[in-house]
Amino acid sequence: MLLAIDTASRQISLALHDGMSIAAESTWRATNNHTVELAPNTALMLRRAGVEPGHLRGIAVAQGPGSYTGLRIGMGLAKGMALAHNLPLIGVLTFEILMRAQSPRDERVIAVIHAGRGRISTQAYRWAKRGWTPEGETRVLDWAALAADIGEPTFICGEVDGAGVEQLRKLKVKVMLASPAQSLRRAGYLAEIGWERLRASPAAVDDSNTLAPIYGGQPEGVGV
Repeated sequence: MLLAIDTASRQISLALHDGMSIAAESTWRATNNHTVELAPNTALMLRRAGVEPGHLRGIAVAQGPGSYTGLRIGMGLAKGMALAHNLPLIGVLTFEILMRAQSPRDERVIAVIHAGRGRISTQAYRWAKRGWTPEGETRVLDWAALAADIGEPTFICGEVDGAGVEQLRKLKVKVMLASPAQSLRRAGYLAEIGWERLRASPAAVDDSNTLAPIYGGQPEGVGV
């Protein structure tokens, strides 16, 4: 089994991959309770699946961008388990997890993650023959700045709040929003990515001592 942990935002998402399918998955909004909810729910999932931590094949963890507190808590648990049980650890970008749920389309797609203080982290993508390909660099900006830069039909997925909807409604170009289900980062997708990398090459495994979170902005609380 491979354990997947995503605490990069207000939600917590956990999953187990058995090499063929998602054996268990749970996603819920934790808001400010990551510290008290993550470890016991991880232990509960493993116990229900009949898996001892030391018998895991590896751990995949959301690396960011995302909330300072959320990422720190999830990364801390993942690294602690990996080091304690000598397990492979795979860090995966939150944008990559989010894009795993998106179907091929002609329009440019912008993935959005809250960065706190009214800001968002964004990454644009285009569909290519082998899947979604990043376009340009990750940006941290506010919704007004993002809206001002949209000059073509665009599909937006991820953490879109009321401020984002208000700004996007002002645009004259066609902007489509992913459904809530499409915008939910599920640890099942993270587990799939982690399993693929684990099977592909030892080089895909990260160093548990040096793997670090990628924050979307300055340190702040999960609920900001």
